Amino acid sequence: MEFSEVIQKRYSVRAYASKPVEPDKLNKILEAAILAPTAANRQAFRLIVIKTEGRQAELKRIYGREWFAQAPLVVCACGVKDEAWVRKEGKNYAEVDATIAFTHLLLAAHDLGLGTCWIAAFDPAAARDVLKLSAGLEPVAFTPLGYPADKWKPKKRRPASELIQHM
Repeated sequence: MEFSEVIQKRYSVRAYASKPVEPDKLNKILEAAILAPTAANRQAFRLIVIKTEGRQAELKRIYGREWFAQAPLVVCACGVKDEAWVRKEGKNYAEVDATIAFTHLLLAAHDLGLGTCWIAAFDPAAARDVLKLSAGLEPVAFTPLGYPADKWKPKKRRPASELIQHM
């Protein structure tokens, strides 16, 4: 698939087929995240891949929508503040690094025919508990990962004139 098609046709999938994700596809998707640019190339992120089978109840504590654990996998992107580059005034880039890697993951998944949905409205305390996260890992975003059971619809986007300023 051409990159322009990937970014135009990727959408937030909210229904997943029970078909498993092939290991080679999962590896390609994770490799795309690893290749993402990060501040000072520190790669201050971790990706946690969770098999959903038998874990639906505890995953529902993190995010309560039924479709969240419908896919065979859920991925959590975490920032690692102690590993991140920090700007002079103190801005820590761990969350930025995690979101860039996560975006690569979402786009690679779509390119391979898989669906995702960026979830930020999760319960951080439940995520820490369910995933047994160490104090150094900060959950930033989640996505189900699996084959879509719904259909793409065109996205509504604001016009470029509202989002871009030329100087």
